[in-house]
Amino acid sequence: MNRAFLHTATAKTFSGSLTHTTTQTIHTMNPYLQNVFSQLNSLILGKETVLQHLMACILADGHVLLEDVPGVGKTTLAHGLAAVLGLGYRRVQFTNDMLPADLLGINVFQPADGQFKFHPGPIFHHFLLADEINRASPKMQSALLEAMEEKQVSVDGKTYRLPKPFFVIATQNPIEQLGTFPLPESQLDRFMMRLSLGYPSAEAERRLYAQGDRRQLLPALKAVCNAEILLQWQAQAAQVKCSQQAADYVYRLVQSPRQPGLFVTGLSPRAGLAVVKAAKAWAFLASRDYVLPEDVKAVWIAVAGHRLQTLQPQSIPQLLEQMLLQVAVS
Repeated sequence: MNRAFLHTATAKTFSGSLTHTTTQTIHTMNPYLQNVFSQLNSLILGKETVLQHLMACILADGHVLLEDVPGVGKTTLAHGLAAVLGLGYRRVQFTNDMLPADLLGINVFQPADGQFKFHPGPIFHHFLLADEINRASPKMQSALLEAMEEKQVSVDGKTYRLPKPFFVIATQNPIEQLGTFPLPESQLDRFMMRLSLGYPSAEAERRLYAQGDRRQLLPALKAVCNAEILLQWQAQAAQVKCSQQAADYVYRLVQSPRQPGLFVTGLSPRAGLAVVKAAKAWAFLASRDYVLPEDVKAVWIAVAGHRLQTLQPQSIPQLLEQMLLQVAVS
């Protein structure tokens, strides 16, 4: 795989005062990813933007928290995404009586040779759907989130590397509270993005009822790539150029929530780095090798929203949207 498909501008710029050969949007899709979105859009109707954010997160080597009510297609989406990307997939239904060993694996004694043999748990897959993570105990949540951060697990004093790439979609129902353990802010920060499928549009829902359950389409999905190719795409996305002007714009955005009066705490430098990585991946989706303001704006709310808590009952997405309007691009 090479970088020949990446568009190179004659004058790579960031602010509107400079020029570049074309102003590409996400609709000018990277040709290697067109088939990915074509299949996913036929599986999950009317959710093109969410799918683009999800793919950008994967390309940026991040993890996603999906907050949604039951029955809107989270499991179908995860299963379909793993199939299209050619990745090993496992779904784990979290409950409050699960132990870390149920996820990470366990050493089992082998009487024949008098030794312990490690039996890896479901986390040893490229793609893990952690369903209803807020139903797991804090100890279980901590084990998963440590694995997400370190890309390895430790069992009985021995460290085991997780497969590459390794990606987690964790789901939680934002309404149900009984028997749940909400993720603290320090653990929410480990997720690059928080997304929501939401209810389908009227047109998409009518199509769904006419055509039937979308899960029947899963066996027909074709793998577009595999783990090795996806790693190459991730490396290429990481090489997308973020100019000093782009970095300064991200800095100003990250500084905005730190002003007193709106949020309990501001955004950390880790959040700023996540914005940069996600913006690079968004540019990669659009076949560009440089970051534009539109890339930063496209990922800003998805990356920043779950990391903030308001002092007063206010809509965090609306506040972040206002910051995009108020913060100067250059």
